[in-house]
Amino acid sequence: MQDPKSDRMLRETDRGSRGCNGWRRGRWAVACLMALGVPAILSGHPDAPKSPATELPPVNPPKRYEIKPTVPSTDRHTPGKVFLERADRLWTDDSRDSIAYQRLVGNVQFRKDDMFMYCDSAHFYDQEGSFDAFGNVRMEQGDTLFVYADELNYNNPEEMAVFYGNGVEEVRLINKEVQLTTDVFNYDLGQDLGYYTNGGTLADTANVLTSVYGEYSPATKDAQFRLDVVLKDKGERDFTLTTEELLYNTDNHIARIVKPSVIVTDSATVYSSNGMYNTEADTTRLYDRSLIKTRRGNTLTGDTLFYDQTTGFGEAWGNMILTDSARQSALEGGYGCYFEKEDSSFATIRARLLEYSRKDTLYLHGDTIRTYVQRSDSDSTHIMTAYPRVRFWRVDLQGLCDSLSVVERDSLMYMHRHPIVWSGERQVFGNVIQVHFNDSTVDWAKLPEFGFVAEHIGDEFYNQLTGREMLAQFVDGSLSQLDVSGNVENIMLPQENDSTYNKIISSTSSYLTAHFNDSTLQKLTMWPDVDGTVTPLYLAKKSIYYLPQFKWYEALRPKDKDDIFNVPPEMEALLKEPDPGVRRRRVN
Repeated sequence: MQDPKSDRMLRETDRGSRGCNGWRRGRWAVACLMALGVPAILSGHPDAPKSPATELPPVNPPKRYEIKPTVPSTDRHTPGKVFLERADRLWTDDSRDSIAYQRLVGNVQFRKDDMFMYCDSAHFYDQEGSFDAFGNVRMEQGDTLFVYADELNYNNPEEMAVFYGNGVEEVRLINKEVQLTTDVFNYDLGQDLGYYTNGGTLADTANVLTSVYGEYSPATKDAQFRLDVVLKDKGERDFTLTTEELLYNTDNHIARIVKPSVIVTDSATVYSSNGMYNTEADTTRLYDRSLIKTRRGNTLTGDTLFYDQTTGFGEAWGNMILTDSARQSALEGGYGCYFEKEDSSFATIRARLLEYSRKDTLYLHGDTIRTYVQRSDSDSTHIMTAYPRVRFWRVDLQGLCDSLSVVERDSLMYMHRHPIVWSGERQVFGNVIQVHFNDSTVDWAKLPEFGFVAEHIGDEFYNQLTGREMLAQFVDGSLSQLDVSGNVENIMLPQENDSTYNKIISSTSSYLTAHFNDSTLQKLTMWPDVDGTVTPLYLAKKSIYYLPQFKWYEALRPKDKDDIFNVPPEMEALLKEPDPGVRRRRVN
């Protein structure tokens, strides 16, 4: 019966040129096949049928010469030298011709510098130091690096080792807490770099990575993966990174993103093609307009991003955009941050808020814009604030003030310090303006301390109305009724039937109510006591054209969505003045 170890050696030798030394095994394979028993007609077996013309001479198997293993005394650290340290049996035969290798069986051990290699049997090309190892192959370097395989082809001139699994057990590389598994593993000893090309897995204490192609350097702990790359955590953080190329370090557990990648965690989904993901700290630093989508549906993007999955905190530098899908709004700025758990955000450096719940988008700017949740024992509400130098623009509505806040629970917007609002030819200003929304549409506005309404009707003529308190009501966004109480003053130029103006009316009272149809005045009532005058325009002096508090701030009015960033000097000067209600009291 054939020795099973020798049989395995011969079987592995007949695999062709798969390994680095496979070309040398061709002749030995022919001799081995003949020794194992080729068809009788070729081997000259006595029971085989004989040719009537020619009888083949018997084949003599090669003579085997057994060699007693000896341990060389040469320095084991001789550069580039491979030493045979031991083997139970070592022999050669006279069929080698020019192919000079030794056959080794039993507890075979090689050494190259501080690298040791073990196997059951081997072919050793002692002239160049290359060998083919079979059965229980193991490579060791110190107490940190181990490789286990079924077969090893080692080419010493190129310092290249190729490890093979047996179809059942894969090749395993173990470097402390790191384990790499694959069917075929190539290891360049000169560069201390291993790689696979037909699928493999690398696992450390934190993560597991799979890919079609992979490289790993035991010295630097750096790894590179390409094609169908998947990175998953081994713990409870529950994240998955998928990409076509990834760099990774098994020491610090940082993944370097170099191709379009998707990171899915329990708190957010990250899209990036350039950045770093610290899988241990659960933080990412991303570049090139990466995008983060939170579990709320909000998104954060910017030229540079930082995101902490554990806390839900994100920062963005350069063209930051934070979208809020629930509130149909977006926050922009040169810098911004987002706290997902607190549902709060911050933006500055050309900060701008976009509200697009209606057909026409509202654009609002302030030096700083914040959103946050105000909590109390009974309930909580979301608040947005903008300050200072606030300016906003929409096709049908423009305005400015020093500071502005929106309280979601009350559906109220508060404009503080010199608030001014324009709509068409109308201008409204006061100390404070409160605007109430119903489904993102204004249904009433209030000036609780002082209000002044002016409407430009042509040339230097304006309809004007002022009082201590004003309440305007709207239907489908159009003014339907205006109520004024306390110290009511009014200047009007009624339009004649021929659409001309020929008189000016000045009046005062305690209360006033005006009714509108599609924002056009239909009826005006003043009570209880009304004082007033009617003056033909050709007799009117300019001194009665305007109420004492009249100001027309057209030069401050935002012209478009980008003009909100341009704060004119007149607005800077206005914000330094006392409130108009204070001016009114001084005049009185």
